[in-house]
Amino acid sequence: MTFPKKRCNWKQIRPTDLKSAFRLCKDYAIAKKRLSVPRIAELMGETEDSLYKWLSNGRMPAALIPAYEHVCGIHYVSEYLAAANGSIVIKIPKGKKADESAINDLQLSFSKAMERLIQFYRNEADLAETKDALTNILKGIVFHRENIIHYEQPGLDLGDEQ
Repeated sequence: MTFPKKRCNWKQIRPTDLKSAFRLCKDYAIAKKRLSVPRIAELMGETEDSLYKWLSNGRMPAALIPAYEHVCGIHYVSEYLAAANGSIVIKIPKGKKADESAINDLQLSFSKAMERLIQFYRNEADLAETKDALTNILKGIVFHRENIIHYEQPGLDLGDEQ
């Protein structure tokens, strides 16, 4: 598992196992929400020792995962669990008009995925990186598909975006 650098694209990072999913949530909370592990535990209503134990062994009671992700502000654990079952998770779009940077990001994802796919078939890229790149373009396409479906009836923007 590679840990994110100080400046990273959190939307592109994918956990490689459940333990890394828990740790990435924590890292995001520290980097983006300026929360400490003791503060995360306090906001969850749990002890600091319990949270450290769960982070170290990669196990947490399932009933606490939504609270943990809510406090951390990102859903790596849920996304990992879905991916482990062969599913992908996308945010439900609100039907907003996409700006040029969103379309450019999608095009960049395509370019990276195609480059990774070519490298994979030449035995120059590993399976996990290639799979993640292809998953990212699938998510992007599905997101924009749903966004244009909801464009006529946009939802409320409640400010819950990552």
